[in-house]
Amino acid sequence: MNLLRTSTLIGATLTMGLVAGAFALYAHSIMPGLRKTDDRTFVTAFQQLDRAIINPWFMITAFGGALVLTLVAGIANRGTPALPPIAAAFGLYLVAVIVTVAVNVPMNDAIKAAGDPAHIDVAQVRAQFNEARWAAWNLVRVATSVPAFGLLAWALVLCGRANP
Repeated sequence: MNLLRTSTLIGATLTMGLVAGAFALYAHSIMPGLRKTDDRTFVTAFQQLDRAIINPWFMITAFGGALVLTLVAGIANRGTPALPPIAAAFGLYLVAVIVTVAVNVPMNDAIKAAGDPAHIDVAQVRAQFNEARWAAWNLVRVATSVPAFGLLAWALVLCGRANP
């Protein structure tokens, strides 16, 4: 059981770190960089970035993996001092997942559905996309997933203390 507790918690921590890093990269570099581009570059780049991130490696090893492994780690660590931070991390990350599904993904899908930037009014598409709204909601994802990562790291410390 100690192996299951520890291995699921390590997996949850690693995947949460990956997804928190992805959200943070969008907040700190990708969106600020795209904000300074012309409309055609913005629409083209955002469409391509979104197509690229929707891949099995990211979806399994980061986005979905963080949620599933944190849940499994919580179940495996029932009755241990690691459970409260794991549960809090799960709750925080669940907020990030809900924001992603309810806000960011529909916005991403809309900009992709606009079509080929060579054949659309890119200024109109960019305005309708509302990058400030997308970025603001992404900050919510950062503000929930980064502390979730920290809580899982703390749970690893607690797990290590309980299993010297």
